[in-house]
Amino acid sequence: MESMPAALERPVRWMEARRGPLWRVAAWLLRFGWAQAWACAFAVCLFVGLALSSLLPLPLARYDAMLLYAVAVTAVFWWLRLESGREIAAILGFHVVGLVFELFKVHMGSWSYPEPALTKIAGVPLYSGFLYAAVGSYVVRAWKLLDLRLEGYRPWATALVAAAIYVNFLTHHWLPDARVVLAVAVVVVTWGSWVGFRVAERRHRMPLAVSFALIGFFLWVAENVATLLGAWSYPDQLQSWTMVHPAKAGAWALLVTVSFVLVVCWKRPDGTARQAPA
Repeated sequence: MESMPAALERPVRWMEARRGPLWRVAAWLLRFGWAQAWACAFAVCLFVGLALSSLLPLPLARYDAMLLYAVAVTAVFWWLRLESGREIAAILGFHVVGLVFELFKVHMGSWSYPEPALTKIAGVPLYSGFLYAAVGSYVVRAWKLLDLRLEGYRPWATALVAAAIYVNFLTHHWLPDARVVLAVAVVVVTWGSWVGFRVAERRHRMPLAVSFALIGFFLWVAENVATLLGAWSYPDQLQSWTMVHPAKAGAWALLVTVSFVLVVCWKRPDGTARQAPA
């Protein structure tokens, strides 16, 4: 796990030295929160870029500037060794998958990118792929920073459900939307599956499906911030910003399932992940 800065380490150690469970819980939450924030570093950089590009005058179209900015951030992460070349290659895979998804969904009118740009293809700015890359970066970095380990994971069953989820995101425009059935399927195939993680040299675990739901909720929160900053717009946000419907948190949880399966397949060529020691 990445070391906390001294400004945080000292008060956290002071809390851990105090008596009483509330102090220890507070110290644990700070350590866990720091690891999560560090895992979100790429996404945070994108949000900073979106905020600055909405406030500052730019010599080129905003979406074009965001593309250059995202490429620069990726290069800096590689240069600082925050992400290895292999990890960046995996994250770029998310970028490509995301762009294909965007081309389809924008064509179907699910959302839009209303601002002009030179780097737009069929209404989709190329920078948008980095929004999916940010999700991939989070999963990859969290796996490393929190030393994730899986127990009772069913790789092939989970991968099949993840594939069905991705297909349903595309086909629900013509066929019945099966996301509720697929959400139940995720719970079924991950029943008894746990994700273990390490905080302050102690290991913990939670049900894998619960981790998907929690990440999905926070992605929904991030989506509200992103649309407020004009990263993209839903049809009901074109005139004025409105909160993204809470049901989208469920959609994000399903998308996280797809992302997680992709990372597991990348971690091990045979589709398995490292199991917790007996």
